[in-house]
Amino acid sequence: MAQTLDLFPWYSTMRQTEPVAYNSQFDRWSVYGYNDVQRVLSEHATFSSEFMGTNGNPIGASIISTDPPRHRKLRSLVTQAFTPRAIAQLTPRITAIVNELLDNVAAKGEMDVIDDFSNPLPVTVIAEMLGIPHKDRANFKHWSDELIGATHTPGSNSQAEMAAYFLQVIAERREHPQDDLITNLMNAQIEGEHLSMQELLGFCILLLVAGNETTTHLIGNAVWSFDEHPEAIEQMSANPALIPDALEEVLRYRSPVKLMHRVVAQDTTLGGKELREGQMVTAWIGSANHDETQFPDAETFDFRRTPNRHLAFGYGIHFCIGAPLARLEARIAFEVMLQRLHDIQRVREIPLEATDSYILYGVKHMPITFKAAQ
Repeated sequence: MAQTLDLFPWYSTMRQTEPVAYNSQFDRWSVYGYNDVQRVLSEHATFSSEFMGTNGNPIGASIISTDPPRHRKLRSLVTQAFTPRAIAQLTPRITAIVNELLDNVAAKGEMDVIDDFSNPLPVTVIAEMLGIPHKDRANFKHWSDELIGATHTPGSNSQAEMAAYFLQVIAERREHPQDDLITNLMNAQIEGEHLSMQELLGFCILLLVAGNETTTHLIGNAVWSFDEHPEAIEQMSANPALIPDALEEVLRYRSPVKLMHRVVAQDTTLGGKELREGQMVTAWIGSANHDETQFPDAETFDFRRTPNRHLAFGYGIHFCIGAPLARLEARIAFEVMLQRLHDIQRVREIPLEATDSYILYGVKHMPITFKAAQ
């Protein structure tokens, strides 16, 4: 299904007219207001994440698809790899990757932000954390795009292909342990038990997909938003300390993740509607982040907005564990970009095209021109 970039008017209409809406064809609810979305994302006893099933489905066995107490135990295994201190230690390597990517395009005076920059940056970072050889990263990107619906290759099964690949990597790590995240997950224990193979595969696949797709669109959406507000680029170039808050506003205004799904675990009332056990619920994060009751002048992009309690990384126990990494990658990307590139302009003659993913909000391509700093 073709996606659209013009979602804000629809979000506004739904919040005003039917903030908790029922679709009888699919027996599914959609939730659009900030408080209701926050509740669906955080109240795990009522709105469960366990709806995918684990039979032959590694992601169904991962932390994104489990409830407490198992979720708490699984999450504790990867928390160490994603602490602020652990992520901060990646700063030199991320900076080097950003500079390498800009070195490839600086002399040309033009690049496609998505293809040349925001795609390769996060997939390189997460692949290095997992210990994946450089030669295999193109496959990683392909599988990741397929899994979130950004591309579709007839006859392919991206999750099965990734699982087969990781099974091979895991077998190699058993013989030859490395200093990487896969080896650490293999060695980790929960109350004396190692992760099952299904759980291990789920971690690997989830980290790959979540570790690159959202950051790709965060950077792309940031260039898009800043291009519409040249004063933002001007002020951030003069004062890089403004970059983190500006990126938080991008996360709110053009949230890379549009929605998350839950299943009703027990009958409940939401927005005056009766939701029944077993029904699916879609929490529209993109709409919640434009809720006027939470964000004054919500339809205005304000790169100095504070406070900014957006839900772009989720909320509650499933708050994105990779949020510190995404924020660091995007911050370094713009610190270096604004230092090295001047007069950045989006090529407006080429219309923006929405990614095909139903879950993500972003564009397929974004050509820009610039002048490289001497």
